[in-house]
Amino acid sequence: MEQNPLLVRRLVDFYSSFDLVVDTRIVVETSSVSNTLPWNLLISLYNRNRLFGEALSAYKRMVGRGIVADKFTYPSVLKACGEMLDVGFGREVHRAIDAGIDECDLFVHNALVTMYGRFGEVGVAHHLFDKMPMRDAVSWNTIISIYASKGMWDEALELFEKMLEQDVEVNIITWNTIASGCFRKGNFNSALRLISQMILCGAYLDPVAIIIGLAACSHIGAINLGKQIHSYAICSSYDKFDNVRNALITMYARCQDLERAYMMFLLVEEKSIITWNSMLSGFSHMDRSEEASFLFREMLLTGIEPNYVTIASILPLCARVANLQHGKEFHCYITRRQIFKDCLLLWNALVDMYARSGKVVEAKRVFDSMSTRDKVTYTSLIAGYGVQGDGETALKLFDEMIKFQIKPDHVTMVAVLSACSHSGLVIEGQMLFEKMPTVYGIIPRLEHFSCMVDLYGRAGLLNKAKGIITKMPYKPTPAMWATLLGACRIYGNTDTWEWAAGKLLEMKHESSGYYELIANMYASGGRQDKLAEVRTSMRDLGVKKAPGCSWVDVGTGFSSLLVGDTSPVRGDLPRVGWTDRANECCWLCSFRGLRR
Repeated sequence: MEQNPLLVRRLVDFYSSFDLVVDTRIVVETSSVSNTLPWNLLISLYNRNRLFGEALSAYKRMVGRGIVADKFTYPSVLKACGEMLDVGFGREVHRAIDAGIDECDLFVHNALVTMYGRFGEVGVAHHLFDKMPMRDAVSWNTIISIYASKGMWDEALELFEKMLEQDVEVNIITWNTIASGCFRKGNFNSALRLISQMILCGAYLDPVAIIIGLAACSHIGAINLGKQIHSYAICSSYDKFDNVRNALITMYARCQDLERAYMMFLLVEEKSIITWNSMLSGFSHMDRSEEASFLFREMLLTGIEPNYVTIASILPLCARVANLQHGKEFHCYITRRQIFKDCLLLWNALVDMYARSGKVVEAKRVFDSMSTRDKVTYTSLIAGYGVQGDGETALKLFDEMIKFQIKPDHVTMVAVLSACSHSGLVIEGQMLFEKMPTVYGIIPRLEHFSCMVDLYGRAGLLNKAKGIITKMPYKPTPAMWATLLGACRIYGNTDTWEWAAGKLLEMKHESSGYYELIANMYASGGRQDKLAEVRTSMRDLGVKKAPGCSWVDVGTGFSSLLVGDTSPVRGDLPRVGWTDRANECCWLCSFRGLRR
């Protein structure tokens, strides 16, 4: 047998087809046949079983016996080098290829590009790709995936566009990679265009593509396109996949169709924590606190333990609907569970919840207890102090943030500029605004210019506020004109407020509040002619003033009283007594024995 090449080959074929690694190795290494084929099969078998170290050892033994590697050997060896991240030996094999093969085979070249991609040497991989005399779909898919794996989405997208221009067949993995890259960069419309292009090119959407499309729809509120993707999922039977259903729940909830989202939620027989989180996040997104509370209780009753995503979804809701007591219950829940001890996301959510609720002392207490902080932590607390008018403390926190080399982002700058505005710190706010591009590397956005208009307006520096609006590289929003109008009214600058009022009226916004602001200013100035023009504009545009509303305790509950409403008083909202309120607030603790 040792001298019979045909018998050796057949035995190696037989053993390797059943993944019998030891038997294959014995046959190959005990034979004296100098053919490369048995060794190639052995190295390939090692790779198939993820025994990459053994694959490289087999290659070294083969070369040591004087057997010359061929174009079928090298792809397997290069793959093993890449998986083992053996850069030194990988380069040695590359040199052997250059010395031993006159014309590099396409498969060998693809394997070289892949190996250097695994090493993280993107430049070398791209250089080899450019040198290839011919390329196939694998070549393009490989180099694109290398750039994508490094988060270099612009380069990946550029290569993808060149690939399409050359009519190279794109596989579903590459489509999904590029669509995912667009999604991660926040280019949701581009991601959806790619999904549409996939269908037009005859590509068959898999669950990954469907989930990317649904996620993009949820971010931009494209419910009609989301429904089309849903229909595609039904036709391909992918709607039965749990991860697709979770994406559907999120999409419908984010697109404000909670009824359909809840229907999808009910269709899931065995609900995972991701399913519960998707529905809870939907209720939280729409500020439906009662439904979120009920669903959370139901989740606990089914024995599902909430994770950090669950709590982080509900805590902001507690702040937005002013349900601080529930927020405190969640704080208690987090504190008593060690698994949440190092979860920065949750502690940031707690700081944000207390800060948004106006409880900056509690927010600072949580902040001080945290062993790790990031820009989200600081931004939340800075915003909290800013709203309370304590700009000096907000600025101290910002300085501390810079001292600890935590780089601020555009949200942080909005918070600190707003804090300066609420506290009348004009010089400080102006200096920070000027430092944004030069010191912090942040190009001012529309919201930053809006903060500066508010800062100057509150301080009575109306010409500077006007200058910001007229010179900024963005189109002013109605809110900015209204801010300037309010400042003009306070400081009695008639010329500027008439100019600003004219600009605001030109925008023909549908909000009645802006028209009422202008009308009240004209009325207080005795400008009946202008007041009549405003009322006429409101009528022509179909803008109606929202009626005044008050809530009155009528004994059996609370009733809403609207101006001009002649219907009988009734208890619209049930009265919640102090005992009932206490029971309601303690429901979370009662489920896990947390009540003190």
